[in-house]
Amino acid sequence: MRRREFITLLGGAAVAWPLAAGAQQGERMRRIGVLNPFGETDQAAQANITAFRQALQKLAWTEGRNVRSDYRWGGADAGRIRAQAIELVSLNPDVILASTSLALQALQQETRSIPIVVVQITDPVGSGFVESLARPGGNITGFTVAEFSMFGKLLEALKDVTPLVTRVGVVLNPDQAPQLGMWRAIEGAAPALKVQLMPAGVRDVAGVERAIDLFAREPNAGVIVLPSPLTEGNRKLVIALAARHRLPAAYAFRHFVTDGGLMSYGVDLADQYRQAASYVDRILRGEKPAELPVQQPTKFELAINLKTAKALGIDVPPTLLARADEVIE
Repeated sequence: MRRREFITLLGGAAVAWPLAAGAQQGERMRRIGVLNPFGETDQAAQANITAFRQALQKLAWTEGRNVRSDYRWGGADAGRIRAQAIELVSLNPDVILASTSLALQALQQETRSIPIVVVQITDPVGSGFVESLARPGGNITGFTVAEFSMFGKLLEALKDVTPLVTRVGVVLNPDQAPQLGMWRAIEGAAPALKVQLMPAGVRDVAGVERAIDLFAREPNAGVIVLPSPLTEGNRKLVIALAARHRLPAAYAFRHFVTDGGLMSYGVDLADQYRQAASYVDRILRGEKPAELPVQQPTKFELAINLKTAKALGIDVPPTLLARADEVIE
């Protein structure tokens, strides 16, 4: 190559580099809001958010380079969640990730235009958040944790683990409409399992303590704890209460079992947060939440804590252990 041609080529490259750098610098920083109703120190909640962030990274959204995330934690306090929803909406993010119907309801009261992807929700149609699962129709879409029928399966799983149980207390919050649907599914499954149900409506920690204390007075009793920000945010207390009263307890999420609960049957929440990242990505790239169908889970996982079972004097059948997706020794 001649010297003059080399200089000309080098000069062209020198011009091209600043243009490329300028295009990268000019890329608009996107903003994601995240409203989580649990406490910031909640390890399971943090693990789910980590799964979400890692999935975003794989989709080429890098914190500080082309996306900025604003996190708000509710600490299972409805008033605080509402205040944080107002704050997040005032930041005018491009999209918001909401966890549970409690967070979603607070956000819906503040905006009908900012796209919202929701996770850990049970009945978005019945709760009035979307028009239908196939075509949500508004600014909300996301991922459900279960059909109500799953909670009948939860009762069945508890009975499989502890065949001697004949009475099952159900901890629920009557102020949350989806919990009534969960209750009806459990109620429908009970006769075939020859189980007498004892529902207890709770709205605070003291109510949970009273309910479990009452259940423990019944012979051959067990308990199902329905998922809510109250029971999730105070799960270590709930697990400790069940252990203190020697009550076999079933939960909807695996992190109850890793924290010492007897058993769970439900979805893999971390995987759901990873899926939510794919919807956030699609919205950031121009798709509308109204046209993204609400996704329902297709797989449910059974987890059993053998250490807890042993402490309760429960001999889990080998056939059930073989079916379990996770067994904690």
